[in-house]
Amino acid sequence: MQSANTEIYFTIVIAILLGLLLVGFIVIILFFYQRRQQRQEQELAQMKDVYEREAMRSQLEIQENTLKSIAQELHDNIGQMLSVVKLSLSVLPLEKDHPAHEMTVHSQQVLNKAIIDLSDLTKSMHTDRIVEIGLPDSISFELASIKRAGILQVDFSVTGDEFNFDEQKSIFIFRMFQEMMNNILKHSKASSVMVNLIYTADDIFIMEIQDDGCGFDVQEKREKAAASGVGLKSLFNRAQLIGSTLNIKSEPGKGTLITVELPYHDQRK
Repeated sequence: MQSANTEIYFTIVIAILLGLLLVGFIVIILFFYQRRQQRQEQELAQMKDVYEREAMRSQLEIQENTLKSIAQELHDNIGQMLSVVKLSLSVLPLEKDHPAHEMTVHSQQVLNKAIIDLSDLTKSMHTDRIVEIGLPDSISFELASIKRAGILQVDFSVTGDEFNFDEQKSIFIFRMFQEMMNNILKHSKASSVMVNLIYTADDIFIMEIQDDGCGFDVQEKREKAAASGVGLKSLFNRAQLIGSTLNIKSEPGKGTLITVELPYHDQRK
């Protein structure tokens, strides 16, 4: 009888051990399955991120090429046509007391302003010029146009030893600057803006743009941008593509400060 009980106990122990082994085996299988699933999800997320970056990079390249072509067409065709019309008006044999003299002079002035504005626009659109004259001068030129128009009070400064990024980074930074200024002009209701370019001694480029406008709720804007795919999302995507960080500090009624930081390596002049 005792022998039978021993066999029963032994069988129960073996069954328990086998059950524990089975449970342990199932747990291990589930663990590795979850790890594999997590790894696949991470890989898919990375692939999606890479795809979105490449898609955006291609889109931005197409945009830049389009802007370049449009700028060239405007300069070569519309600009020349305006110049011909201006020249034609200037050689008209009209005396000062002629009824059409005052209107002709006014038309010349309007044409001259249109030619200057068109020239400024084509320079702003043409990416080769950004690389040719450098980022600070390109930004200074844009701000000078805004200041001449009397839209905003402008304060611009450059600190540190200037250096050159490669063409792609220079263009991306400049387009980010243009988009920020466009947002300020359209939405901020600001009266003044300060733009600072800082080249630090510890290999960091910083662009600061600060306005005294109405400000906004950053988190709310980012959530709306994430849903719509435009606005701030575009700025953050551009920043990410060139390895820079973008920080926005703003509160309703307290203006906005936007900071772009980009490290550089062995790119000093």
